[in-house]
Amino acid sequence: MPDTRTTLLLGGRVHTPSSPDATAMAVTGDTVVWVGQDGPGRALHPDAEVIDLDGAFVAPGFVDAHVHATASGLHLAGLDLTGVRGPRELLSAVHAAARPDEVLIAHGWDESGWQDTRMPSRADLDEAAGPVPVYLSRVDVHSALVSTALVELAPAARTADGWSDQGPLTRTAHHLARGAARAAVSTSQRRQAQRAFLRTAARNGVVSLHECAGPDISGEEDLADLLTLAAEDGMPGVVGYWGELDAVATARRLGARGLAGDLFVDGALGSHTAALCSPYTDRPDTSGARYLDADAIAGHLIECTEARLQAGFHVIGDAAVTEVVRGFELAEQAVGQRALAARGHRLEHVEMITAEQARALAGWGVAASVQPLFDAAWGGPDGMYAARLGPERAAGLNPFATLAAAGVLLAFGSDTPVTPLDPWAAVRAAVRHRTAGAGLSARAAFNAHTRGAHRAAGIADGMTGSLVPGAPAHYAIWEAEELVVVAGDARVQRWSTDPRSRVPGLPPLEPGTPLPRCLRTVRGGQVIHDDLPSKLKG
Repeated sequence: MPDTRTTLLLGGRVHTPSSPDATAMAVTGDTVVWVGQDGPGRALHPDAEVIDLDGAFVAPGFVDAHVHATASGLHLAGLDLTGVRGPRELLSAVHAAARPDEVLIAHGWDESGWQDTRMPSRADLDEAAGPVPVYLSRVDVHSALVSTALVELAPAARTADGWSDQGPLTRTAHHLARGAARAAVSTSQRRQAQRAFLRTAARNGVVSLHECAGPDISGEEDLADLLTLAAEDGMPGVVGYWGELDAVATARRLGARGLAGDLFVDGALGSHTAALCSPYTDRPDTSGARYLDADAIAGHLIECTEARLQAGFHVIGDAAVTEVVRGFELAEQAVGQRALAARGHRLEHVEMITAEQARALAGWGVAASVQPLFDAAWGGPDGMYAARLGPERAAGLNPFATLAAAGVLLAFGSDTPVTPLDPWAAVRAAVRHRTAGAGLSARAAFNAHTRGAHRAAGIADGMTGSLVPGAPAHYAIWEAEELVVVAGDARVQRWSTDPRSRVPGLPPLEPGTPLPRCLRTVRGGQVIHDDLPSKLKG
């Protein structure tokens, strides 16, 4: 029997386009049934369970459009290298964490912020960890430092592209090493990591996640376990993507939404493996790595379109974006623009893209899954992007306003563990972009992390991700400052602050302003995180 109980939220501030001054919301079962003012709410729902919000802010639940659940869970529970500031500190941390008979997997080192940028050698790691296999991923997860004992678990890495006798492994050698480290994680350890990560997501007001899995990332068993866990009561939803060519049968067997996510066209800027049209400024000997050409990209798009599956690719550098656009052009010649656009294919990251390319992607109905905290972490004239590319090229990265103006659907994510799962921080980063004119209004940024991210997973009912009657009851309750209506910069200052404009307010996003704290997260009417004070629960 369906749940017909009604919950009535009163005395709050409800983010809804149907009533910008709403203070109350009623939910019956898994559906929002009414939004408005307290008095009418009491009259219409006299038998409802009442929650007095005491001024709390109610908003659509967040969706993180790009995550790696197991890696993030292991990172949460294990050695965190994001704070190390040099090779000695890294080696000391490894020595303290190494345990006999257990692979050491850690993440987050970033030499671009070190004063001493010398890379620890393999001999240094061996001395620090002894016989323990060690896999230490760089913050962008496209290269890693590994010990000799870990290499012994992946001997083919020694002859693969990207092998280094002493320094970090990249490209194919890194994929082999990562696979060996992943295989060393026990089933129970993996499931504990996944559960811990999903609980963390719920605590951050996240109701749904897009897991970007694949043979080079996590493995079939990993994705199957995650989807099974997410189906349990009390968990955020998970939309699974499998990044592999010629794998329609695999996607259907796993229940994946599509053959998308981290299907690599290129690598990452931090590891000098994003594919560029011109060489790296700080490494003029390389222009990165491109793993797929336009013909392979087109073939994948055609196969997925005909199979009625979502296709997608990881693409960062300008040479890789150029190849992807050419692949779409070839696919259109085979299946037609209408069929191609109907599938809602998606791209991950798309950091280096022109306005002309954005318009072309919009014509093919492409969704861009982007990560605003990349710009917060590495943008600006003194950031890693500028070091890798030079200030002029770096200033053009992550042009959210350009994508939005072209009509490309934006979906925000974290790529956790690359950057933290922190949705309000991501919204702020998109509004406060380090390049003037590249940011979004707060309204557009918030929509990209809610309704837009649902749409990027193929949910295009026009309601999911909004709090309007008839919509799924996916929402979060927040302790927040006074609400305001703001835009990201002078170019987009067009939203009226008058309530009659029907533009719902959002918490202030100025630097240094405390971000909202999640009190409760609800998915489909079911509470999946609860920190609501007992006095408010009725």
